[in-house]
Amino acid sequence: MTSPATNIFAKLRAGVATASAEETRTLATELAIGLPPDTTLALHGNLGAGKTTFVQGLARGFGIAEPVTSPTFTLFTLHRGFSRTLIHLDAYRLDDPRQIETLMLDDFLVTPWCLAVEWPEKIASFLPANALHLTLRSEQDGKHFLQLA
Repeated sequence: MTSPATNIFAKLRAGVATASAEETRTLATELAIGLPPDTTLALHGNLGAGKTTFVQGLARGFGIAEPVTSPTFTLFTLHRGFSRTLIHLDAYRLDDPRQIETLMLDDFLVTPWCLAVEWPEKIASFLPANALHLTLRSEQDGKHFLQLA
């Protein structure tokens, strides 16, 4: 018998199409429940692909009730939930991967945590080798496609 965590990982590895933002959030909520503590999740995708929507679902899965919006201008936000702290980083405005060091994120990575990174390609050298990579994209029919590498 497979666990729900195994099922969501298998489902996302195969790739999933969602027809609404709520479906995307629901997938993320399921993933949050199955994520091991202290996980970095790199969210790849163009503008409008659903990265922040996905993080909203993660927050819900971690028991975070406060609103989650894109931290484009603040660079990152901290959300404390029942099961862990969610650090939501948007690296879009970083010009140099070394800028990540000035944010002092390590001070906030107190177990258990999840670091969700939008635009991870901007800070690829900072990401741990065991980071999970999720690609999100918009489809022409208005759906979104998500796949865990």
